[in-house]
Amino acid sequence: MTTYSIADIAKAVGATAVGDVSLCVTGLSEPADAAENSLALASTPKYAEHLAKGEAQAAFMWADADWASFGLKAAILPTRPRYAMSGLTKMFDPGPGFEDGIHTTALIDPTAVIGADVNIGPYAIVGARAQVGDGTVVGPHCYIGTDAAIGAGSFLREHVSIGARVRIGERFFAHPGVRLGGDGFSFVTPEKSDVEEARESLGDNVEATQQAWHRIHSLGGIVIGDDVEIGVNTAIDYGTIRPTKVGDRTKIDNLVHIAHNVVVGNDCLICGQVGIAGSSVIGDGCVFGGQVGISDNLKIGDRVICGASSKVLSNIPAGRVVLGYPAVKMDLHVEMYKALRRLPRLTQDIAALKKAVFKSSTND
Repeated sequence: MTTYSIADIAKAVGATAVGDVSLCVTGLSEPADAAENSLALASTPKYAEHLAKGEAQAAFMWADADWASFGLKAAILPTRPRYAMSGLTKMFDPGPGFEDGIHTTALIDPTAVIGADVNIGPYAIVGARAQVGDGTVVGPHCYIGTDAAIGAGSFLREHVSIGARVRIGERFFAHPGVRLGGDGFSFVTPEKSDVEEARESLGDNVEATQQAWHRIHSLGGIVIGDDVEIGVNTAIDYGTIRPTKVGDRTKIDNLVHIAHNVVVGNDCLICGQVGIAGSSVIGDGCVFGGQVGISDNLKIGDRVICGASSKVLSNIPAGRVVLGYPAVKMDLHVEMYKALRRLPRLTQDIAALKKAVFKSSTND
């Protein structure tokens, strides 16, 4: 069990410690559930209201909190509580419990290059000429393909699959079920298909005959930058000729699909169930809410924010906030939604007006 003093915690997260800073805690708890040896997470006045229901002697609060009025013996007062939570939770994270060293059941090709202080779990496979950087953890049942390279300080949870030729930077974190390196969903017909005709004519006079689909193989790789994190069961496809790319410090949530040839910039935040279709280019600092869909061959500028469930069918300039299907500027979408809600009343008003005009005309 890890134990930290209030002073040590405050120093680690860059916050102010007050009260009995020598007081020690062994874990984190919500205020109402906190035991005496827990640090209660009361980072807002709303959460602090529940301190009286628990037994915490110390709490993680906000910069100007009147901590003593809650009967506490000590408190940690960060200037930006949510940011400080990043370091706080890191201190108390027990990890998945993987054992150190290379497990006897791991299969490592003799030509693979394994760095110093690498841990490789049970039944993991490391392919020919693969490179695993210093201090990297490879969890149970992971697969690292031929000629793949993973940078130093990376962490692969269980059942992560890294395909051949995938290149990954340092401090990469992959959650269970991540798959990097499926072929792109790219198929073609011998003659012009009905899909091609539909795109050219916008759905008018589609007369192409049914044909069999033939796969275009993916020869490009995948390049992942430094400090990238990818969530559970997310899949990123190989590029067709050039690699699919994800930039430095980008964070990707669960169940995301990034298709072939896509380029994602630095410092992006991509939430759950987002789909980015082939060959689209995403700028730096973009944020996509849950279930956002990006159509193929689009260019999304830097710092674009797409609200949840938005469907993007055209290019978006830098700095724009969009929402809806199709995605438009957020303020315009709100006005459109208001107008849509007024339609039933407007329909009733028009019907009443027509009735009045008809009655007037018949009386004449």
